[in-house]
Amino acid sequence: MMDTLAPHAARMQATSLRALFDGDPDRFARFSFRMDDLLVDCSKEKIDAAALDALLAMARDAGIEAAREAMVSGAKWNLTEDRAVLHMALRGGAEAPEGDDVAGTLDRFLAFAEDVRAGRYGAASGPFTDIVNIGIGGSDLGPAMVARALEPDRDGPCLHFVSNVDSAHLTDTLKALDPARTLVIVASKTFTTMETMMNARTARDWLRAAVGEEAGRHMAAVSTNIDGAAEFGIEASRVFGFWDWVGGRYSVWSAIGLPVAIGIGAEDFRAFLAGAEAMDRHFRETPPERNLPVILALIGIWRRNAMGWPTVALIPYDQRLERFPAYVQQLDMESNGKRTARGGGAVGTATGPVIWGEPGTNAQHSFFQLLHQGTDVVPVDFIAAATSRDGASDHHTALLANCLAQGQALAFGRSEEEVRARMAGADPAEIDRLAPHRTFPGDRPSTTILHRRLDPFALGRLIALFEHKVFVQGVIWDIDSFDQWGVELGKELATALLPVLNGEAGPDPDASTAGLIAAIGEYDP
Repeated sequence: MMDTLAPHAARMQATSLRALFDGDPDRFARFSFRMDDLLVDCSKEKIDAAALDALLAMARDAGIEAAREAMVSGAKWNLTEDRAVLHMALRGGAEAPEGDDVAGTLDRFLAFAEDVRAGRYGAASGPFTDIVNIGIGGSDLGPAMVARALEPDRDGPCLHFVSNVDSAHLTDTLKALDPARTLVIVASKTFTTMETMMNARTARDWLRAAVGEEAGRHMAAVSTNIDGAAEFGIEASRVFGFWDWVGGRYSVWSAIGLPVAIGIGAEDFRAFLAGAEAMDRHFRETPPERNLPVILALIGIWRRNAMGWPTVALIPYDQRLERFPAYVQQLDMESNGKRTARGGGAVGTATGPVIWGEPGTNAQHSFFQLLHQGTDVVPVDFIAAATSRDGASDHHTALLANCLAQGQALAFGRSEEEVRARMAGADPAEIDRLAPHRTFPGDRPSTTILHRRLDPFALGRLIALFEHKVFVQGVIWDIDSFDQWGVELGKELATALLPVLNGEAGPDPDASTAGLIAAIGEYDP
């Protein structure tokens, strides 16, 4: 299938973005796509109309529309775990299986969130002032990212997130908090995740030391294991579940979003869901040639498979989206970092790229040097809001100027001839010495995602955009985007090594690991 892209890639490699823009005054209009205030500008990608048509034909041949409807209808799209994939049902974008009370569960955890916010459910000493969410992976990164992004909307308790089993994470989080006014949420579907439960037990000890038998009142859980939570000391009335058709990295829409709901309130949480549902409708109803998730997915296929670029830098020009690159990193790399096709054979092409990034403008002063003048081409996805929520228009104008300038510099660079012209009047020998260092090759692709402003609706829509993009790419690559067996091996080996590190009997490790265990034992506590 990818062979159809080869002649188009060869044609694009032989031209430049400068030439593409010089030859098409309407290039921006031709390669930018809209959904209401959301704009996706792909005009700075090394692609032309014929290449995009070939990508759209490839997508149709891969059956993306049939695959989308199969997933939405509840087919066991997660093949290796024999599960449906229905996270869209959490926000009204699909129908939940009969008997799974999505609306009732949403109402229940949002009612609890409102009770905490209003102080109707609080500590003996008063309303809870702080919420500590303990989870890992999707049970942490989703709500942590959303809480940071929507900080202007938070009018409830302060939100804190602990994920790492490194005691420093929990210790540093708890040391500034009053246990008598803190609610701890334990987020683990099975209530057995090693890192989460170790942190939860330590947090429970911290609460017990301060409030004694009242510690249970200071805890809630997001889990399907009600018995396990009860044994831990959390009453069923404060346990909120979800379903096996919700993958961890797609679970922020579920009760996993409870800390976010406590922070921003039920109304704004529903707006967050509504934004995602709006993108679901767009994804299901819009033809592929104008479908934002499909277009983004095809640009990614073009970068990865036609042009051979293995990484993508995701740069939000929005400080409150500082965790968004990490969120998309998990969403994309855990979903599409696969080497086995759905039928069990080896994939026939490269799959998921390496996703990485940091917010602009900070990123400009670190790794952008490599993006502009390094030996590898790294495509960039920029995200920016046209307006600020903070009223600091001069700051926001400067932010947008930097964002647009980076895309411009990556695309068009600065030729040696232009450098020499700018240095006119300087010593000729000095010009000869410095001109190569000041030359920018340009011809480096980027896509810019622009929207009006970052609010709950817009954030929900943005997350769903990337979810559906990842799905489309998985269909084209013919892989299961919804399992994560690559996560399991390390967990299994860590469980086996734990007793060995404690000086107990266990399996004999390899020579290198055995040497490291011995070296660890040589250090004083």
